[in-house]
Amino acid sequence: MYNFLSAFVICGIVVLIGEMISNLTKAWVPSVFASACILLVGYWTIIPYDLVKDSYLIPFGATIAIYLLIVHMGTVISLQTLMEQWRTVVICLAGLVGMCLFVMVLCPMMMDWSLIVAGLPPLTGGVVAATIMQQAATERGLTEAAVFAISMYCIQGFAGYPLTAICMKYEGKRLLKEFREKGQTATSQQEMDAVRNVTALPKDTSNGILALPESWNSPVMTLTKLALVGWLASLVGGWTGISGAVWALVFGVIFCTLGFLETDALHRCNSFNILMFALTMFVFDGLKDCTPEMLVEIAVPMVEMIVIGVLGMGIFAFVIAKVLKQSFALSFANSLTALYGFPFNAIITEATCKAMAKTKEENEYLMSKMFPSMIVGGFVTVTITSVIIAGFFVNLF
Repeated sequence: MYNFLSAFVICGIVVLIGEMISNLTKAWVPSVFASACILLVGYWTIIPYDLVKDSYLIPFGATIAIYLLIVHMGTVISLQTLMEQWRTVVICLAGLVGMCLFVMVLCPMMMDWSLIVAGLPPLTGGVVAATIMQQAATERGLTEAAVFAISMYCIQGFAGYPLTAICMKYEGKRLLKEFREKGQTATSQQEMDAVRNVTALPKDTSNGILALPESWNSPVMTLTKLALVGWLASLVGGWTGISGAVWALVFGVIFCTLGFLETDALHRCNSFNILMFALTMFVFDGLKDCTPEMLVEIAVPMVEMIVIGVLGMGIFAFVIAKVLKQSFALSFANSLTALYGFPFNAIITEATCKAMAKTKEENEYLMSKMFPSMIVGGFVTVTITSVIIAGFFVNLF
């Protein structure tokens, strides 16, 4: 009855149940948290210890998937959007600096250094950072640190969602008061274009100097080019001592700009979801070594790191917001996207604007003021910076 196919089916069912719970709670219970809880209880009871290995999602998820996904991330970075929202970029970077400084200075007095190194990159970003740190900790025999990295990735949203909601509601009230006092009747076309364009992909690079004829770009060709760039990144990583993951992101941007890689490459060849599934299950595989006793031991350090990290992020975001003359509430919300990323930043923003606005014009005004910076915030923190931070931290164990 139990073989590699049934193991794959079980993995899929676990992820699907997590997605269903997330949908029913309108994303307030993250799908990754729900799936992690199911797997954790399952490992303690009826799920086989080597479930993910038996499904043959390992080592695929730990090797090919992560490099292809990071290179792909470079093909969806719109440099034009980042330049247009440069204040948001600066504020988010400052928030992450504050988070890292506070955690690295204060947390050593409370917890083991290996937990700090493993947990901080996932706290600043998403699944890719968690994968890098979990893999590095496992290679060094630091089982507890590896589990800590996964747990941080799964739980951080519970701090980010309510804090973001509070900030967004405060900012929404301020903006609505401003809108009603000024008697504005409509949002400018330029502002609404910013809302639509902020999620746009980079400009088409099919005319780049390294672009191949469109007829050549079959799904296999696209995957091969992604793998080639990933391979080059791994080689440069070995030569420079800087993680290949960092180079993969950089090279993804460069080779996309030159036309060698198409924008949104993995979606073009319909491979993104299977790679994300493999990568996610590889991360969850680390939960098999988490005992109830270990979970109790890491719970307190995890809460301490989140509280200290968010405090540092808030202080630095406050200072930079004042310097740039930006709203602190929105600036802090932008920085907090590090704790959940896309699409949750879009979901929270849209839900807040819809709930607070009484007219279509008010909704458009709120969206024009909050949506672009929230999307860029998640892009800067989760997609870009967390990979760089993880690439640096793997050498600190």
